[in-house]
Amino acid sequence: MIKRILLATIALSLVAYTAPAGAATDPANLDSMMSAFPSGPDHGMPAGLAGGDGAMYTGAPDLQVAISLVTAGGAPGDFSIAKALAALAGPTVANAEIAKLTKMYGVTRFTSYVTVQNFAVNDAVKVATAAGVTFPKPALMGKKLAVQVVTLGLLDGAYYEGYMLDHVVSSKVHETVMDDIDQKYGAVADANYHLISNQAHYDLAQALGATTVKLAPYH
Repeated sequence: MIKRILLATIALSLVAYTAPAGAATDPANLDSMMSAFPSGPDHGMPAGLAGGDGAMYTGAPDLQVAISLVTAGGAPGDFSIAKALAALAGPTVANAEIAKLTKMYGVTRFTSYVTVQNFAVNDAVKVATAAGVTFPKPALMGKKLAVQVVTLGLLDGAYYEGYMLDHVVSSKVHETVMDDIDQKYGAVADANYHLISNQAHYDLAQALGATTVKLAPYH
C-alpha cells in the first residue's frame, strides 16, 4: 500500500523539488547509491534478462506508439515523464507513483531517472528524425496507450525498458540513445534509468489491472 506522502512543488520536469517525508536518505553520489545493485558492461547493467534491456528486438518499430507516447509527455523535444504518466494513468495514480518511487530510491536517484528518461525520449526523436523516420499522426492516448507501452516491453511476462524501446524506436536508435546517455550522464545513470523504469512500468501495469505482469529482476 502506498502511504500518503506529502510532495512539495512537483514541476512537470521534476528537475528539483522537496523530498517527501520518509524518502530514502541519499549517499553522496549516484555511483555509491547504485553499488548495491548488480552492474555490468551493458550500459552499466548486467547483460540479458538480468539487466534492464532484457533482450534485443530487431523488428520494425511501432511508430504510432512512439509518437503517441511522445505527445502524451508534451511537444516533441520537450518531453516530461511526469506529464506522460498523468496522461496514461491519471494524475492521482501519477502523483502516487512519483511519491512511491521517490521513497523507494531516494531523491537523487529518482531525479536522475527523470532527467535521463526525459533526455532519452527527446534524443530518440532527434536521432530518428535525423535518420529520415517520418512519424504518423498520434492516435493513441490514455489507458489504451498505456497498455500498448507495457505490452511492447514484455519479455517472458516481465517488463524491460530496453525491450520496449527497441519496439517503439528500433534497436539501432535505442543503442544510439543509450550511447548518448552514457556520454552525457554516465553508465551508472543509464543503468539507474532502466532500473527505475522497470519498476515504474510494472507499477503502471498493476494499476491498469494487468496483475499477471511480472517485475524484472533489475528493479
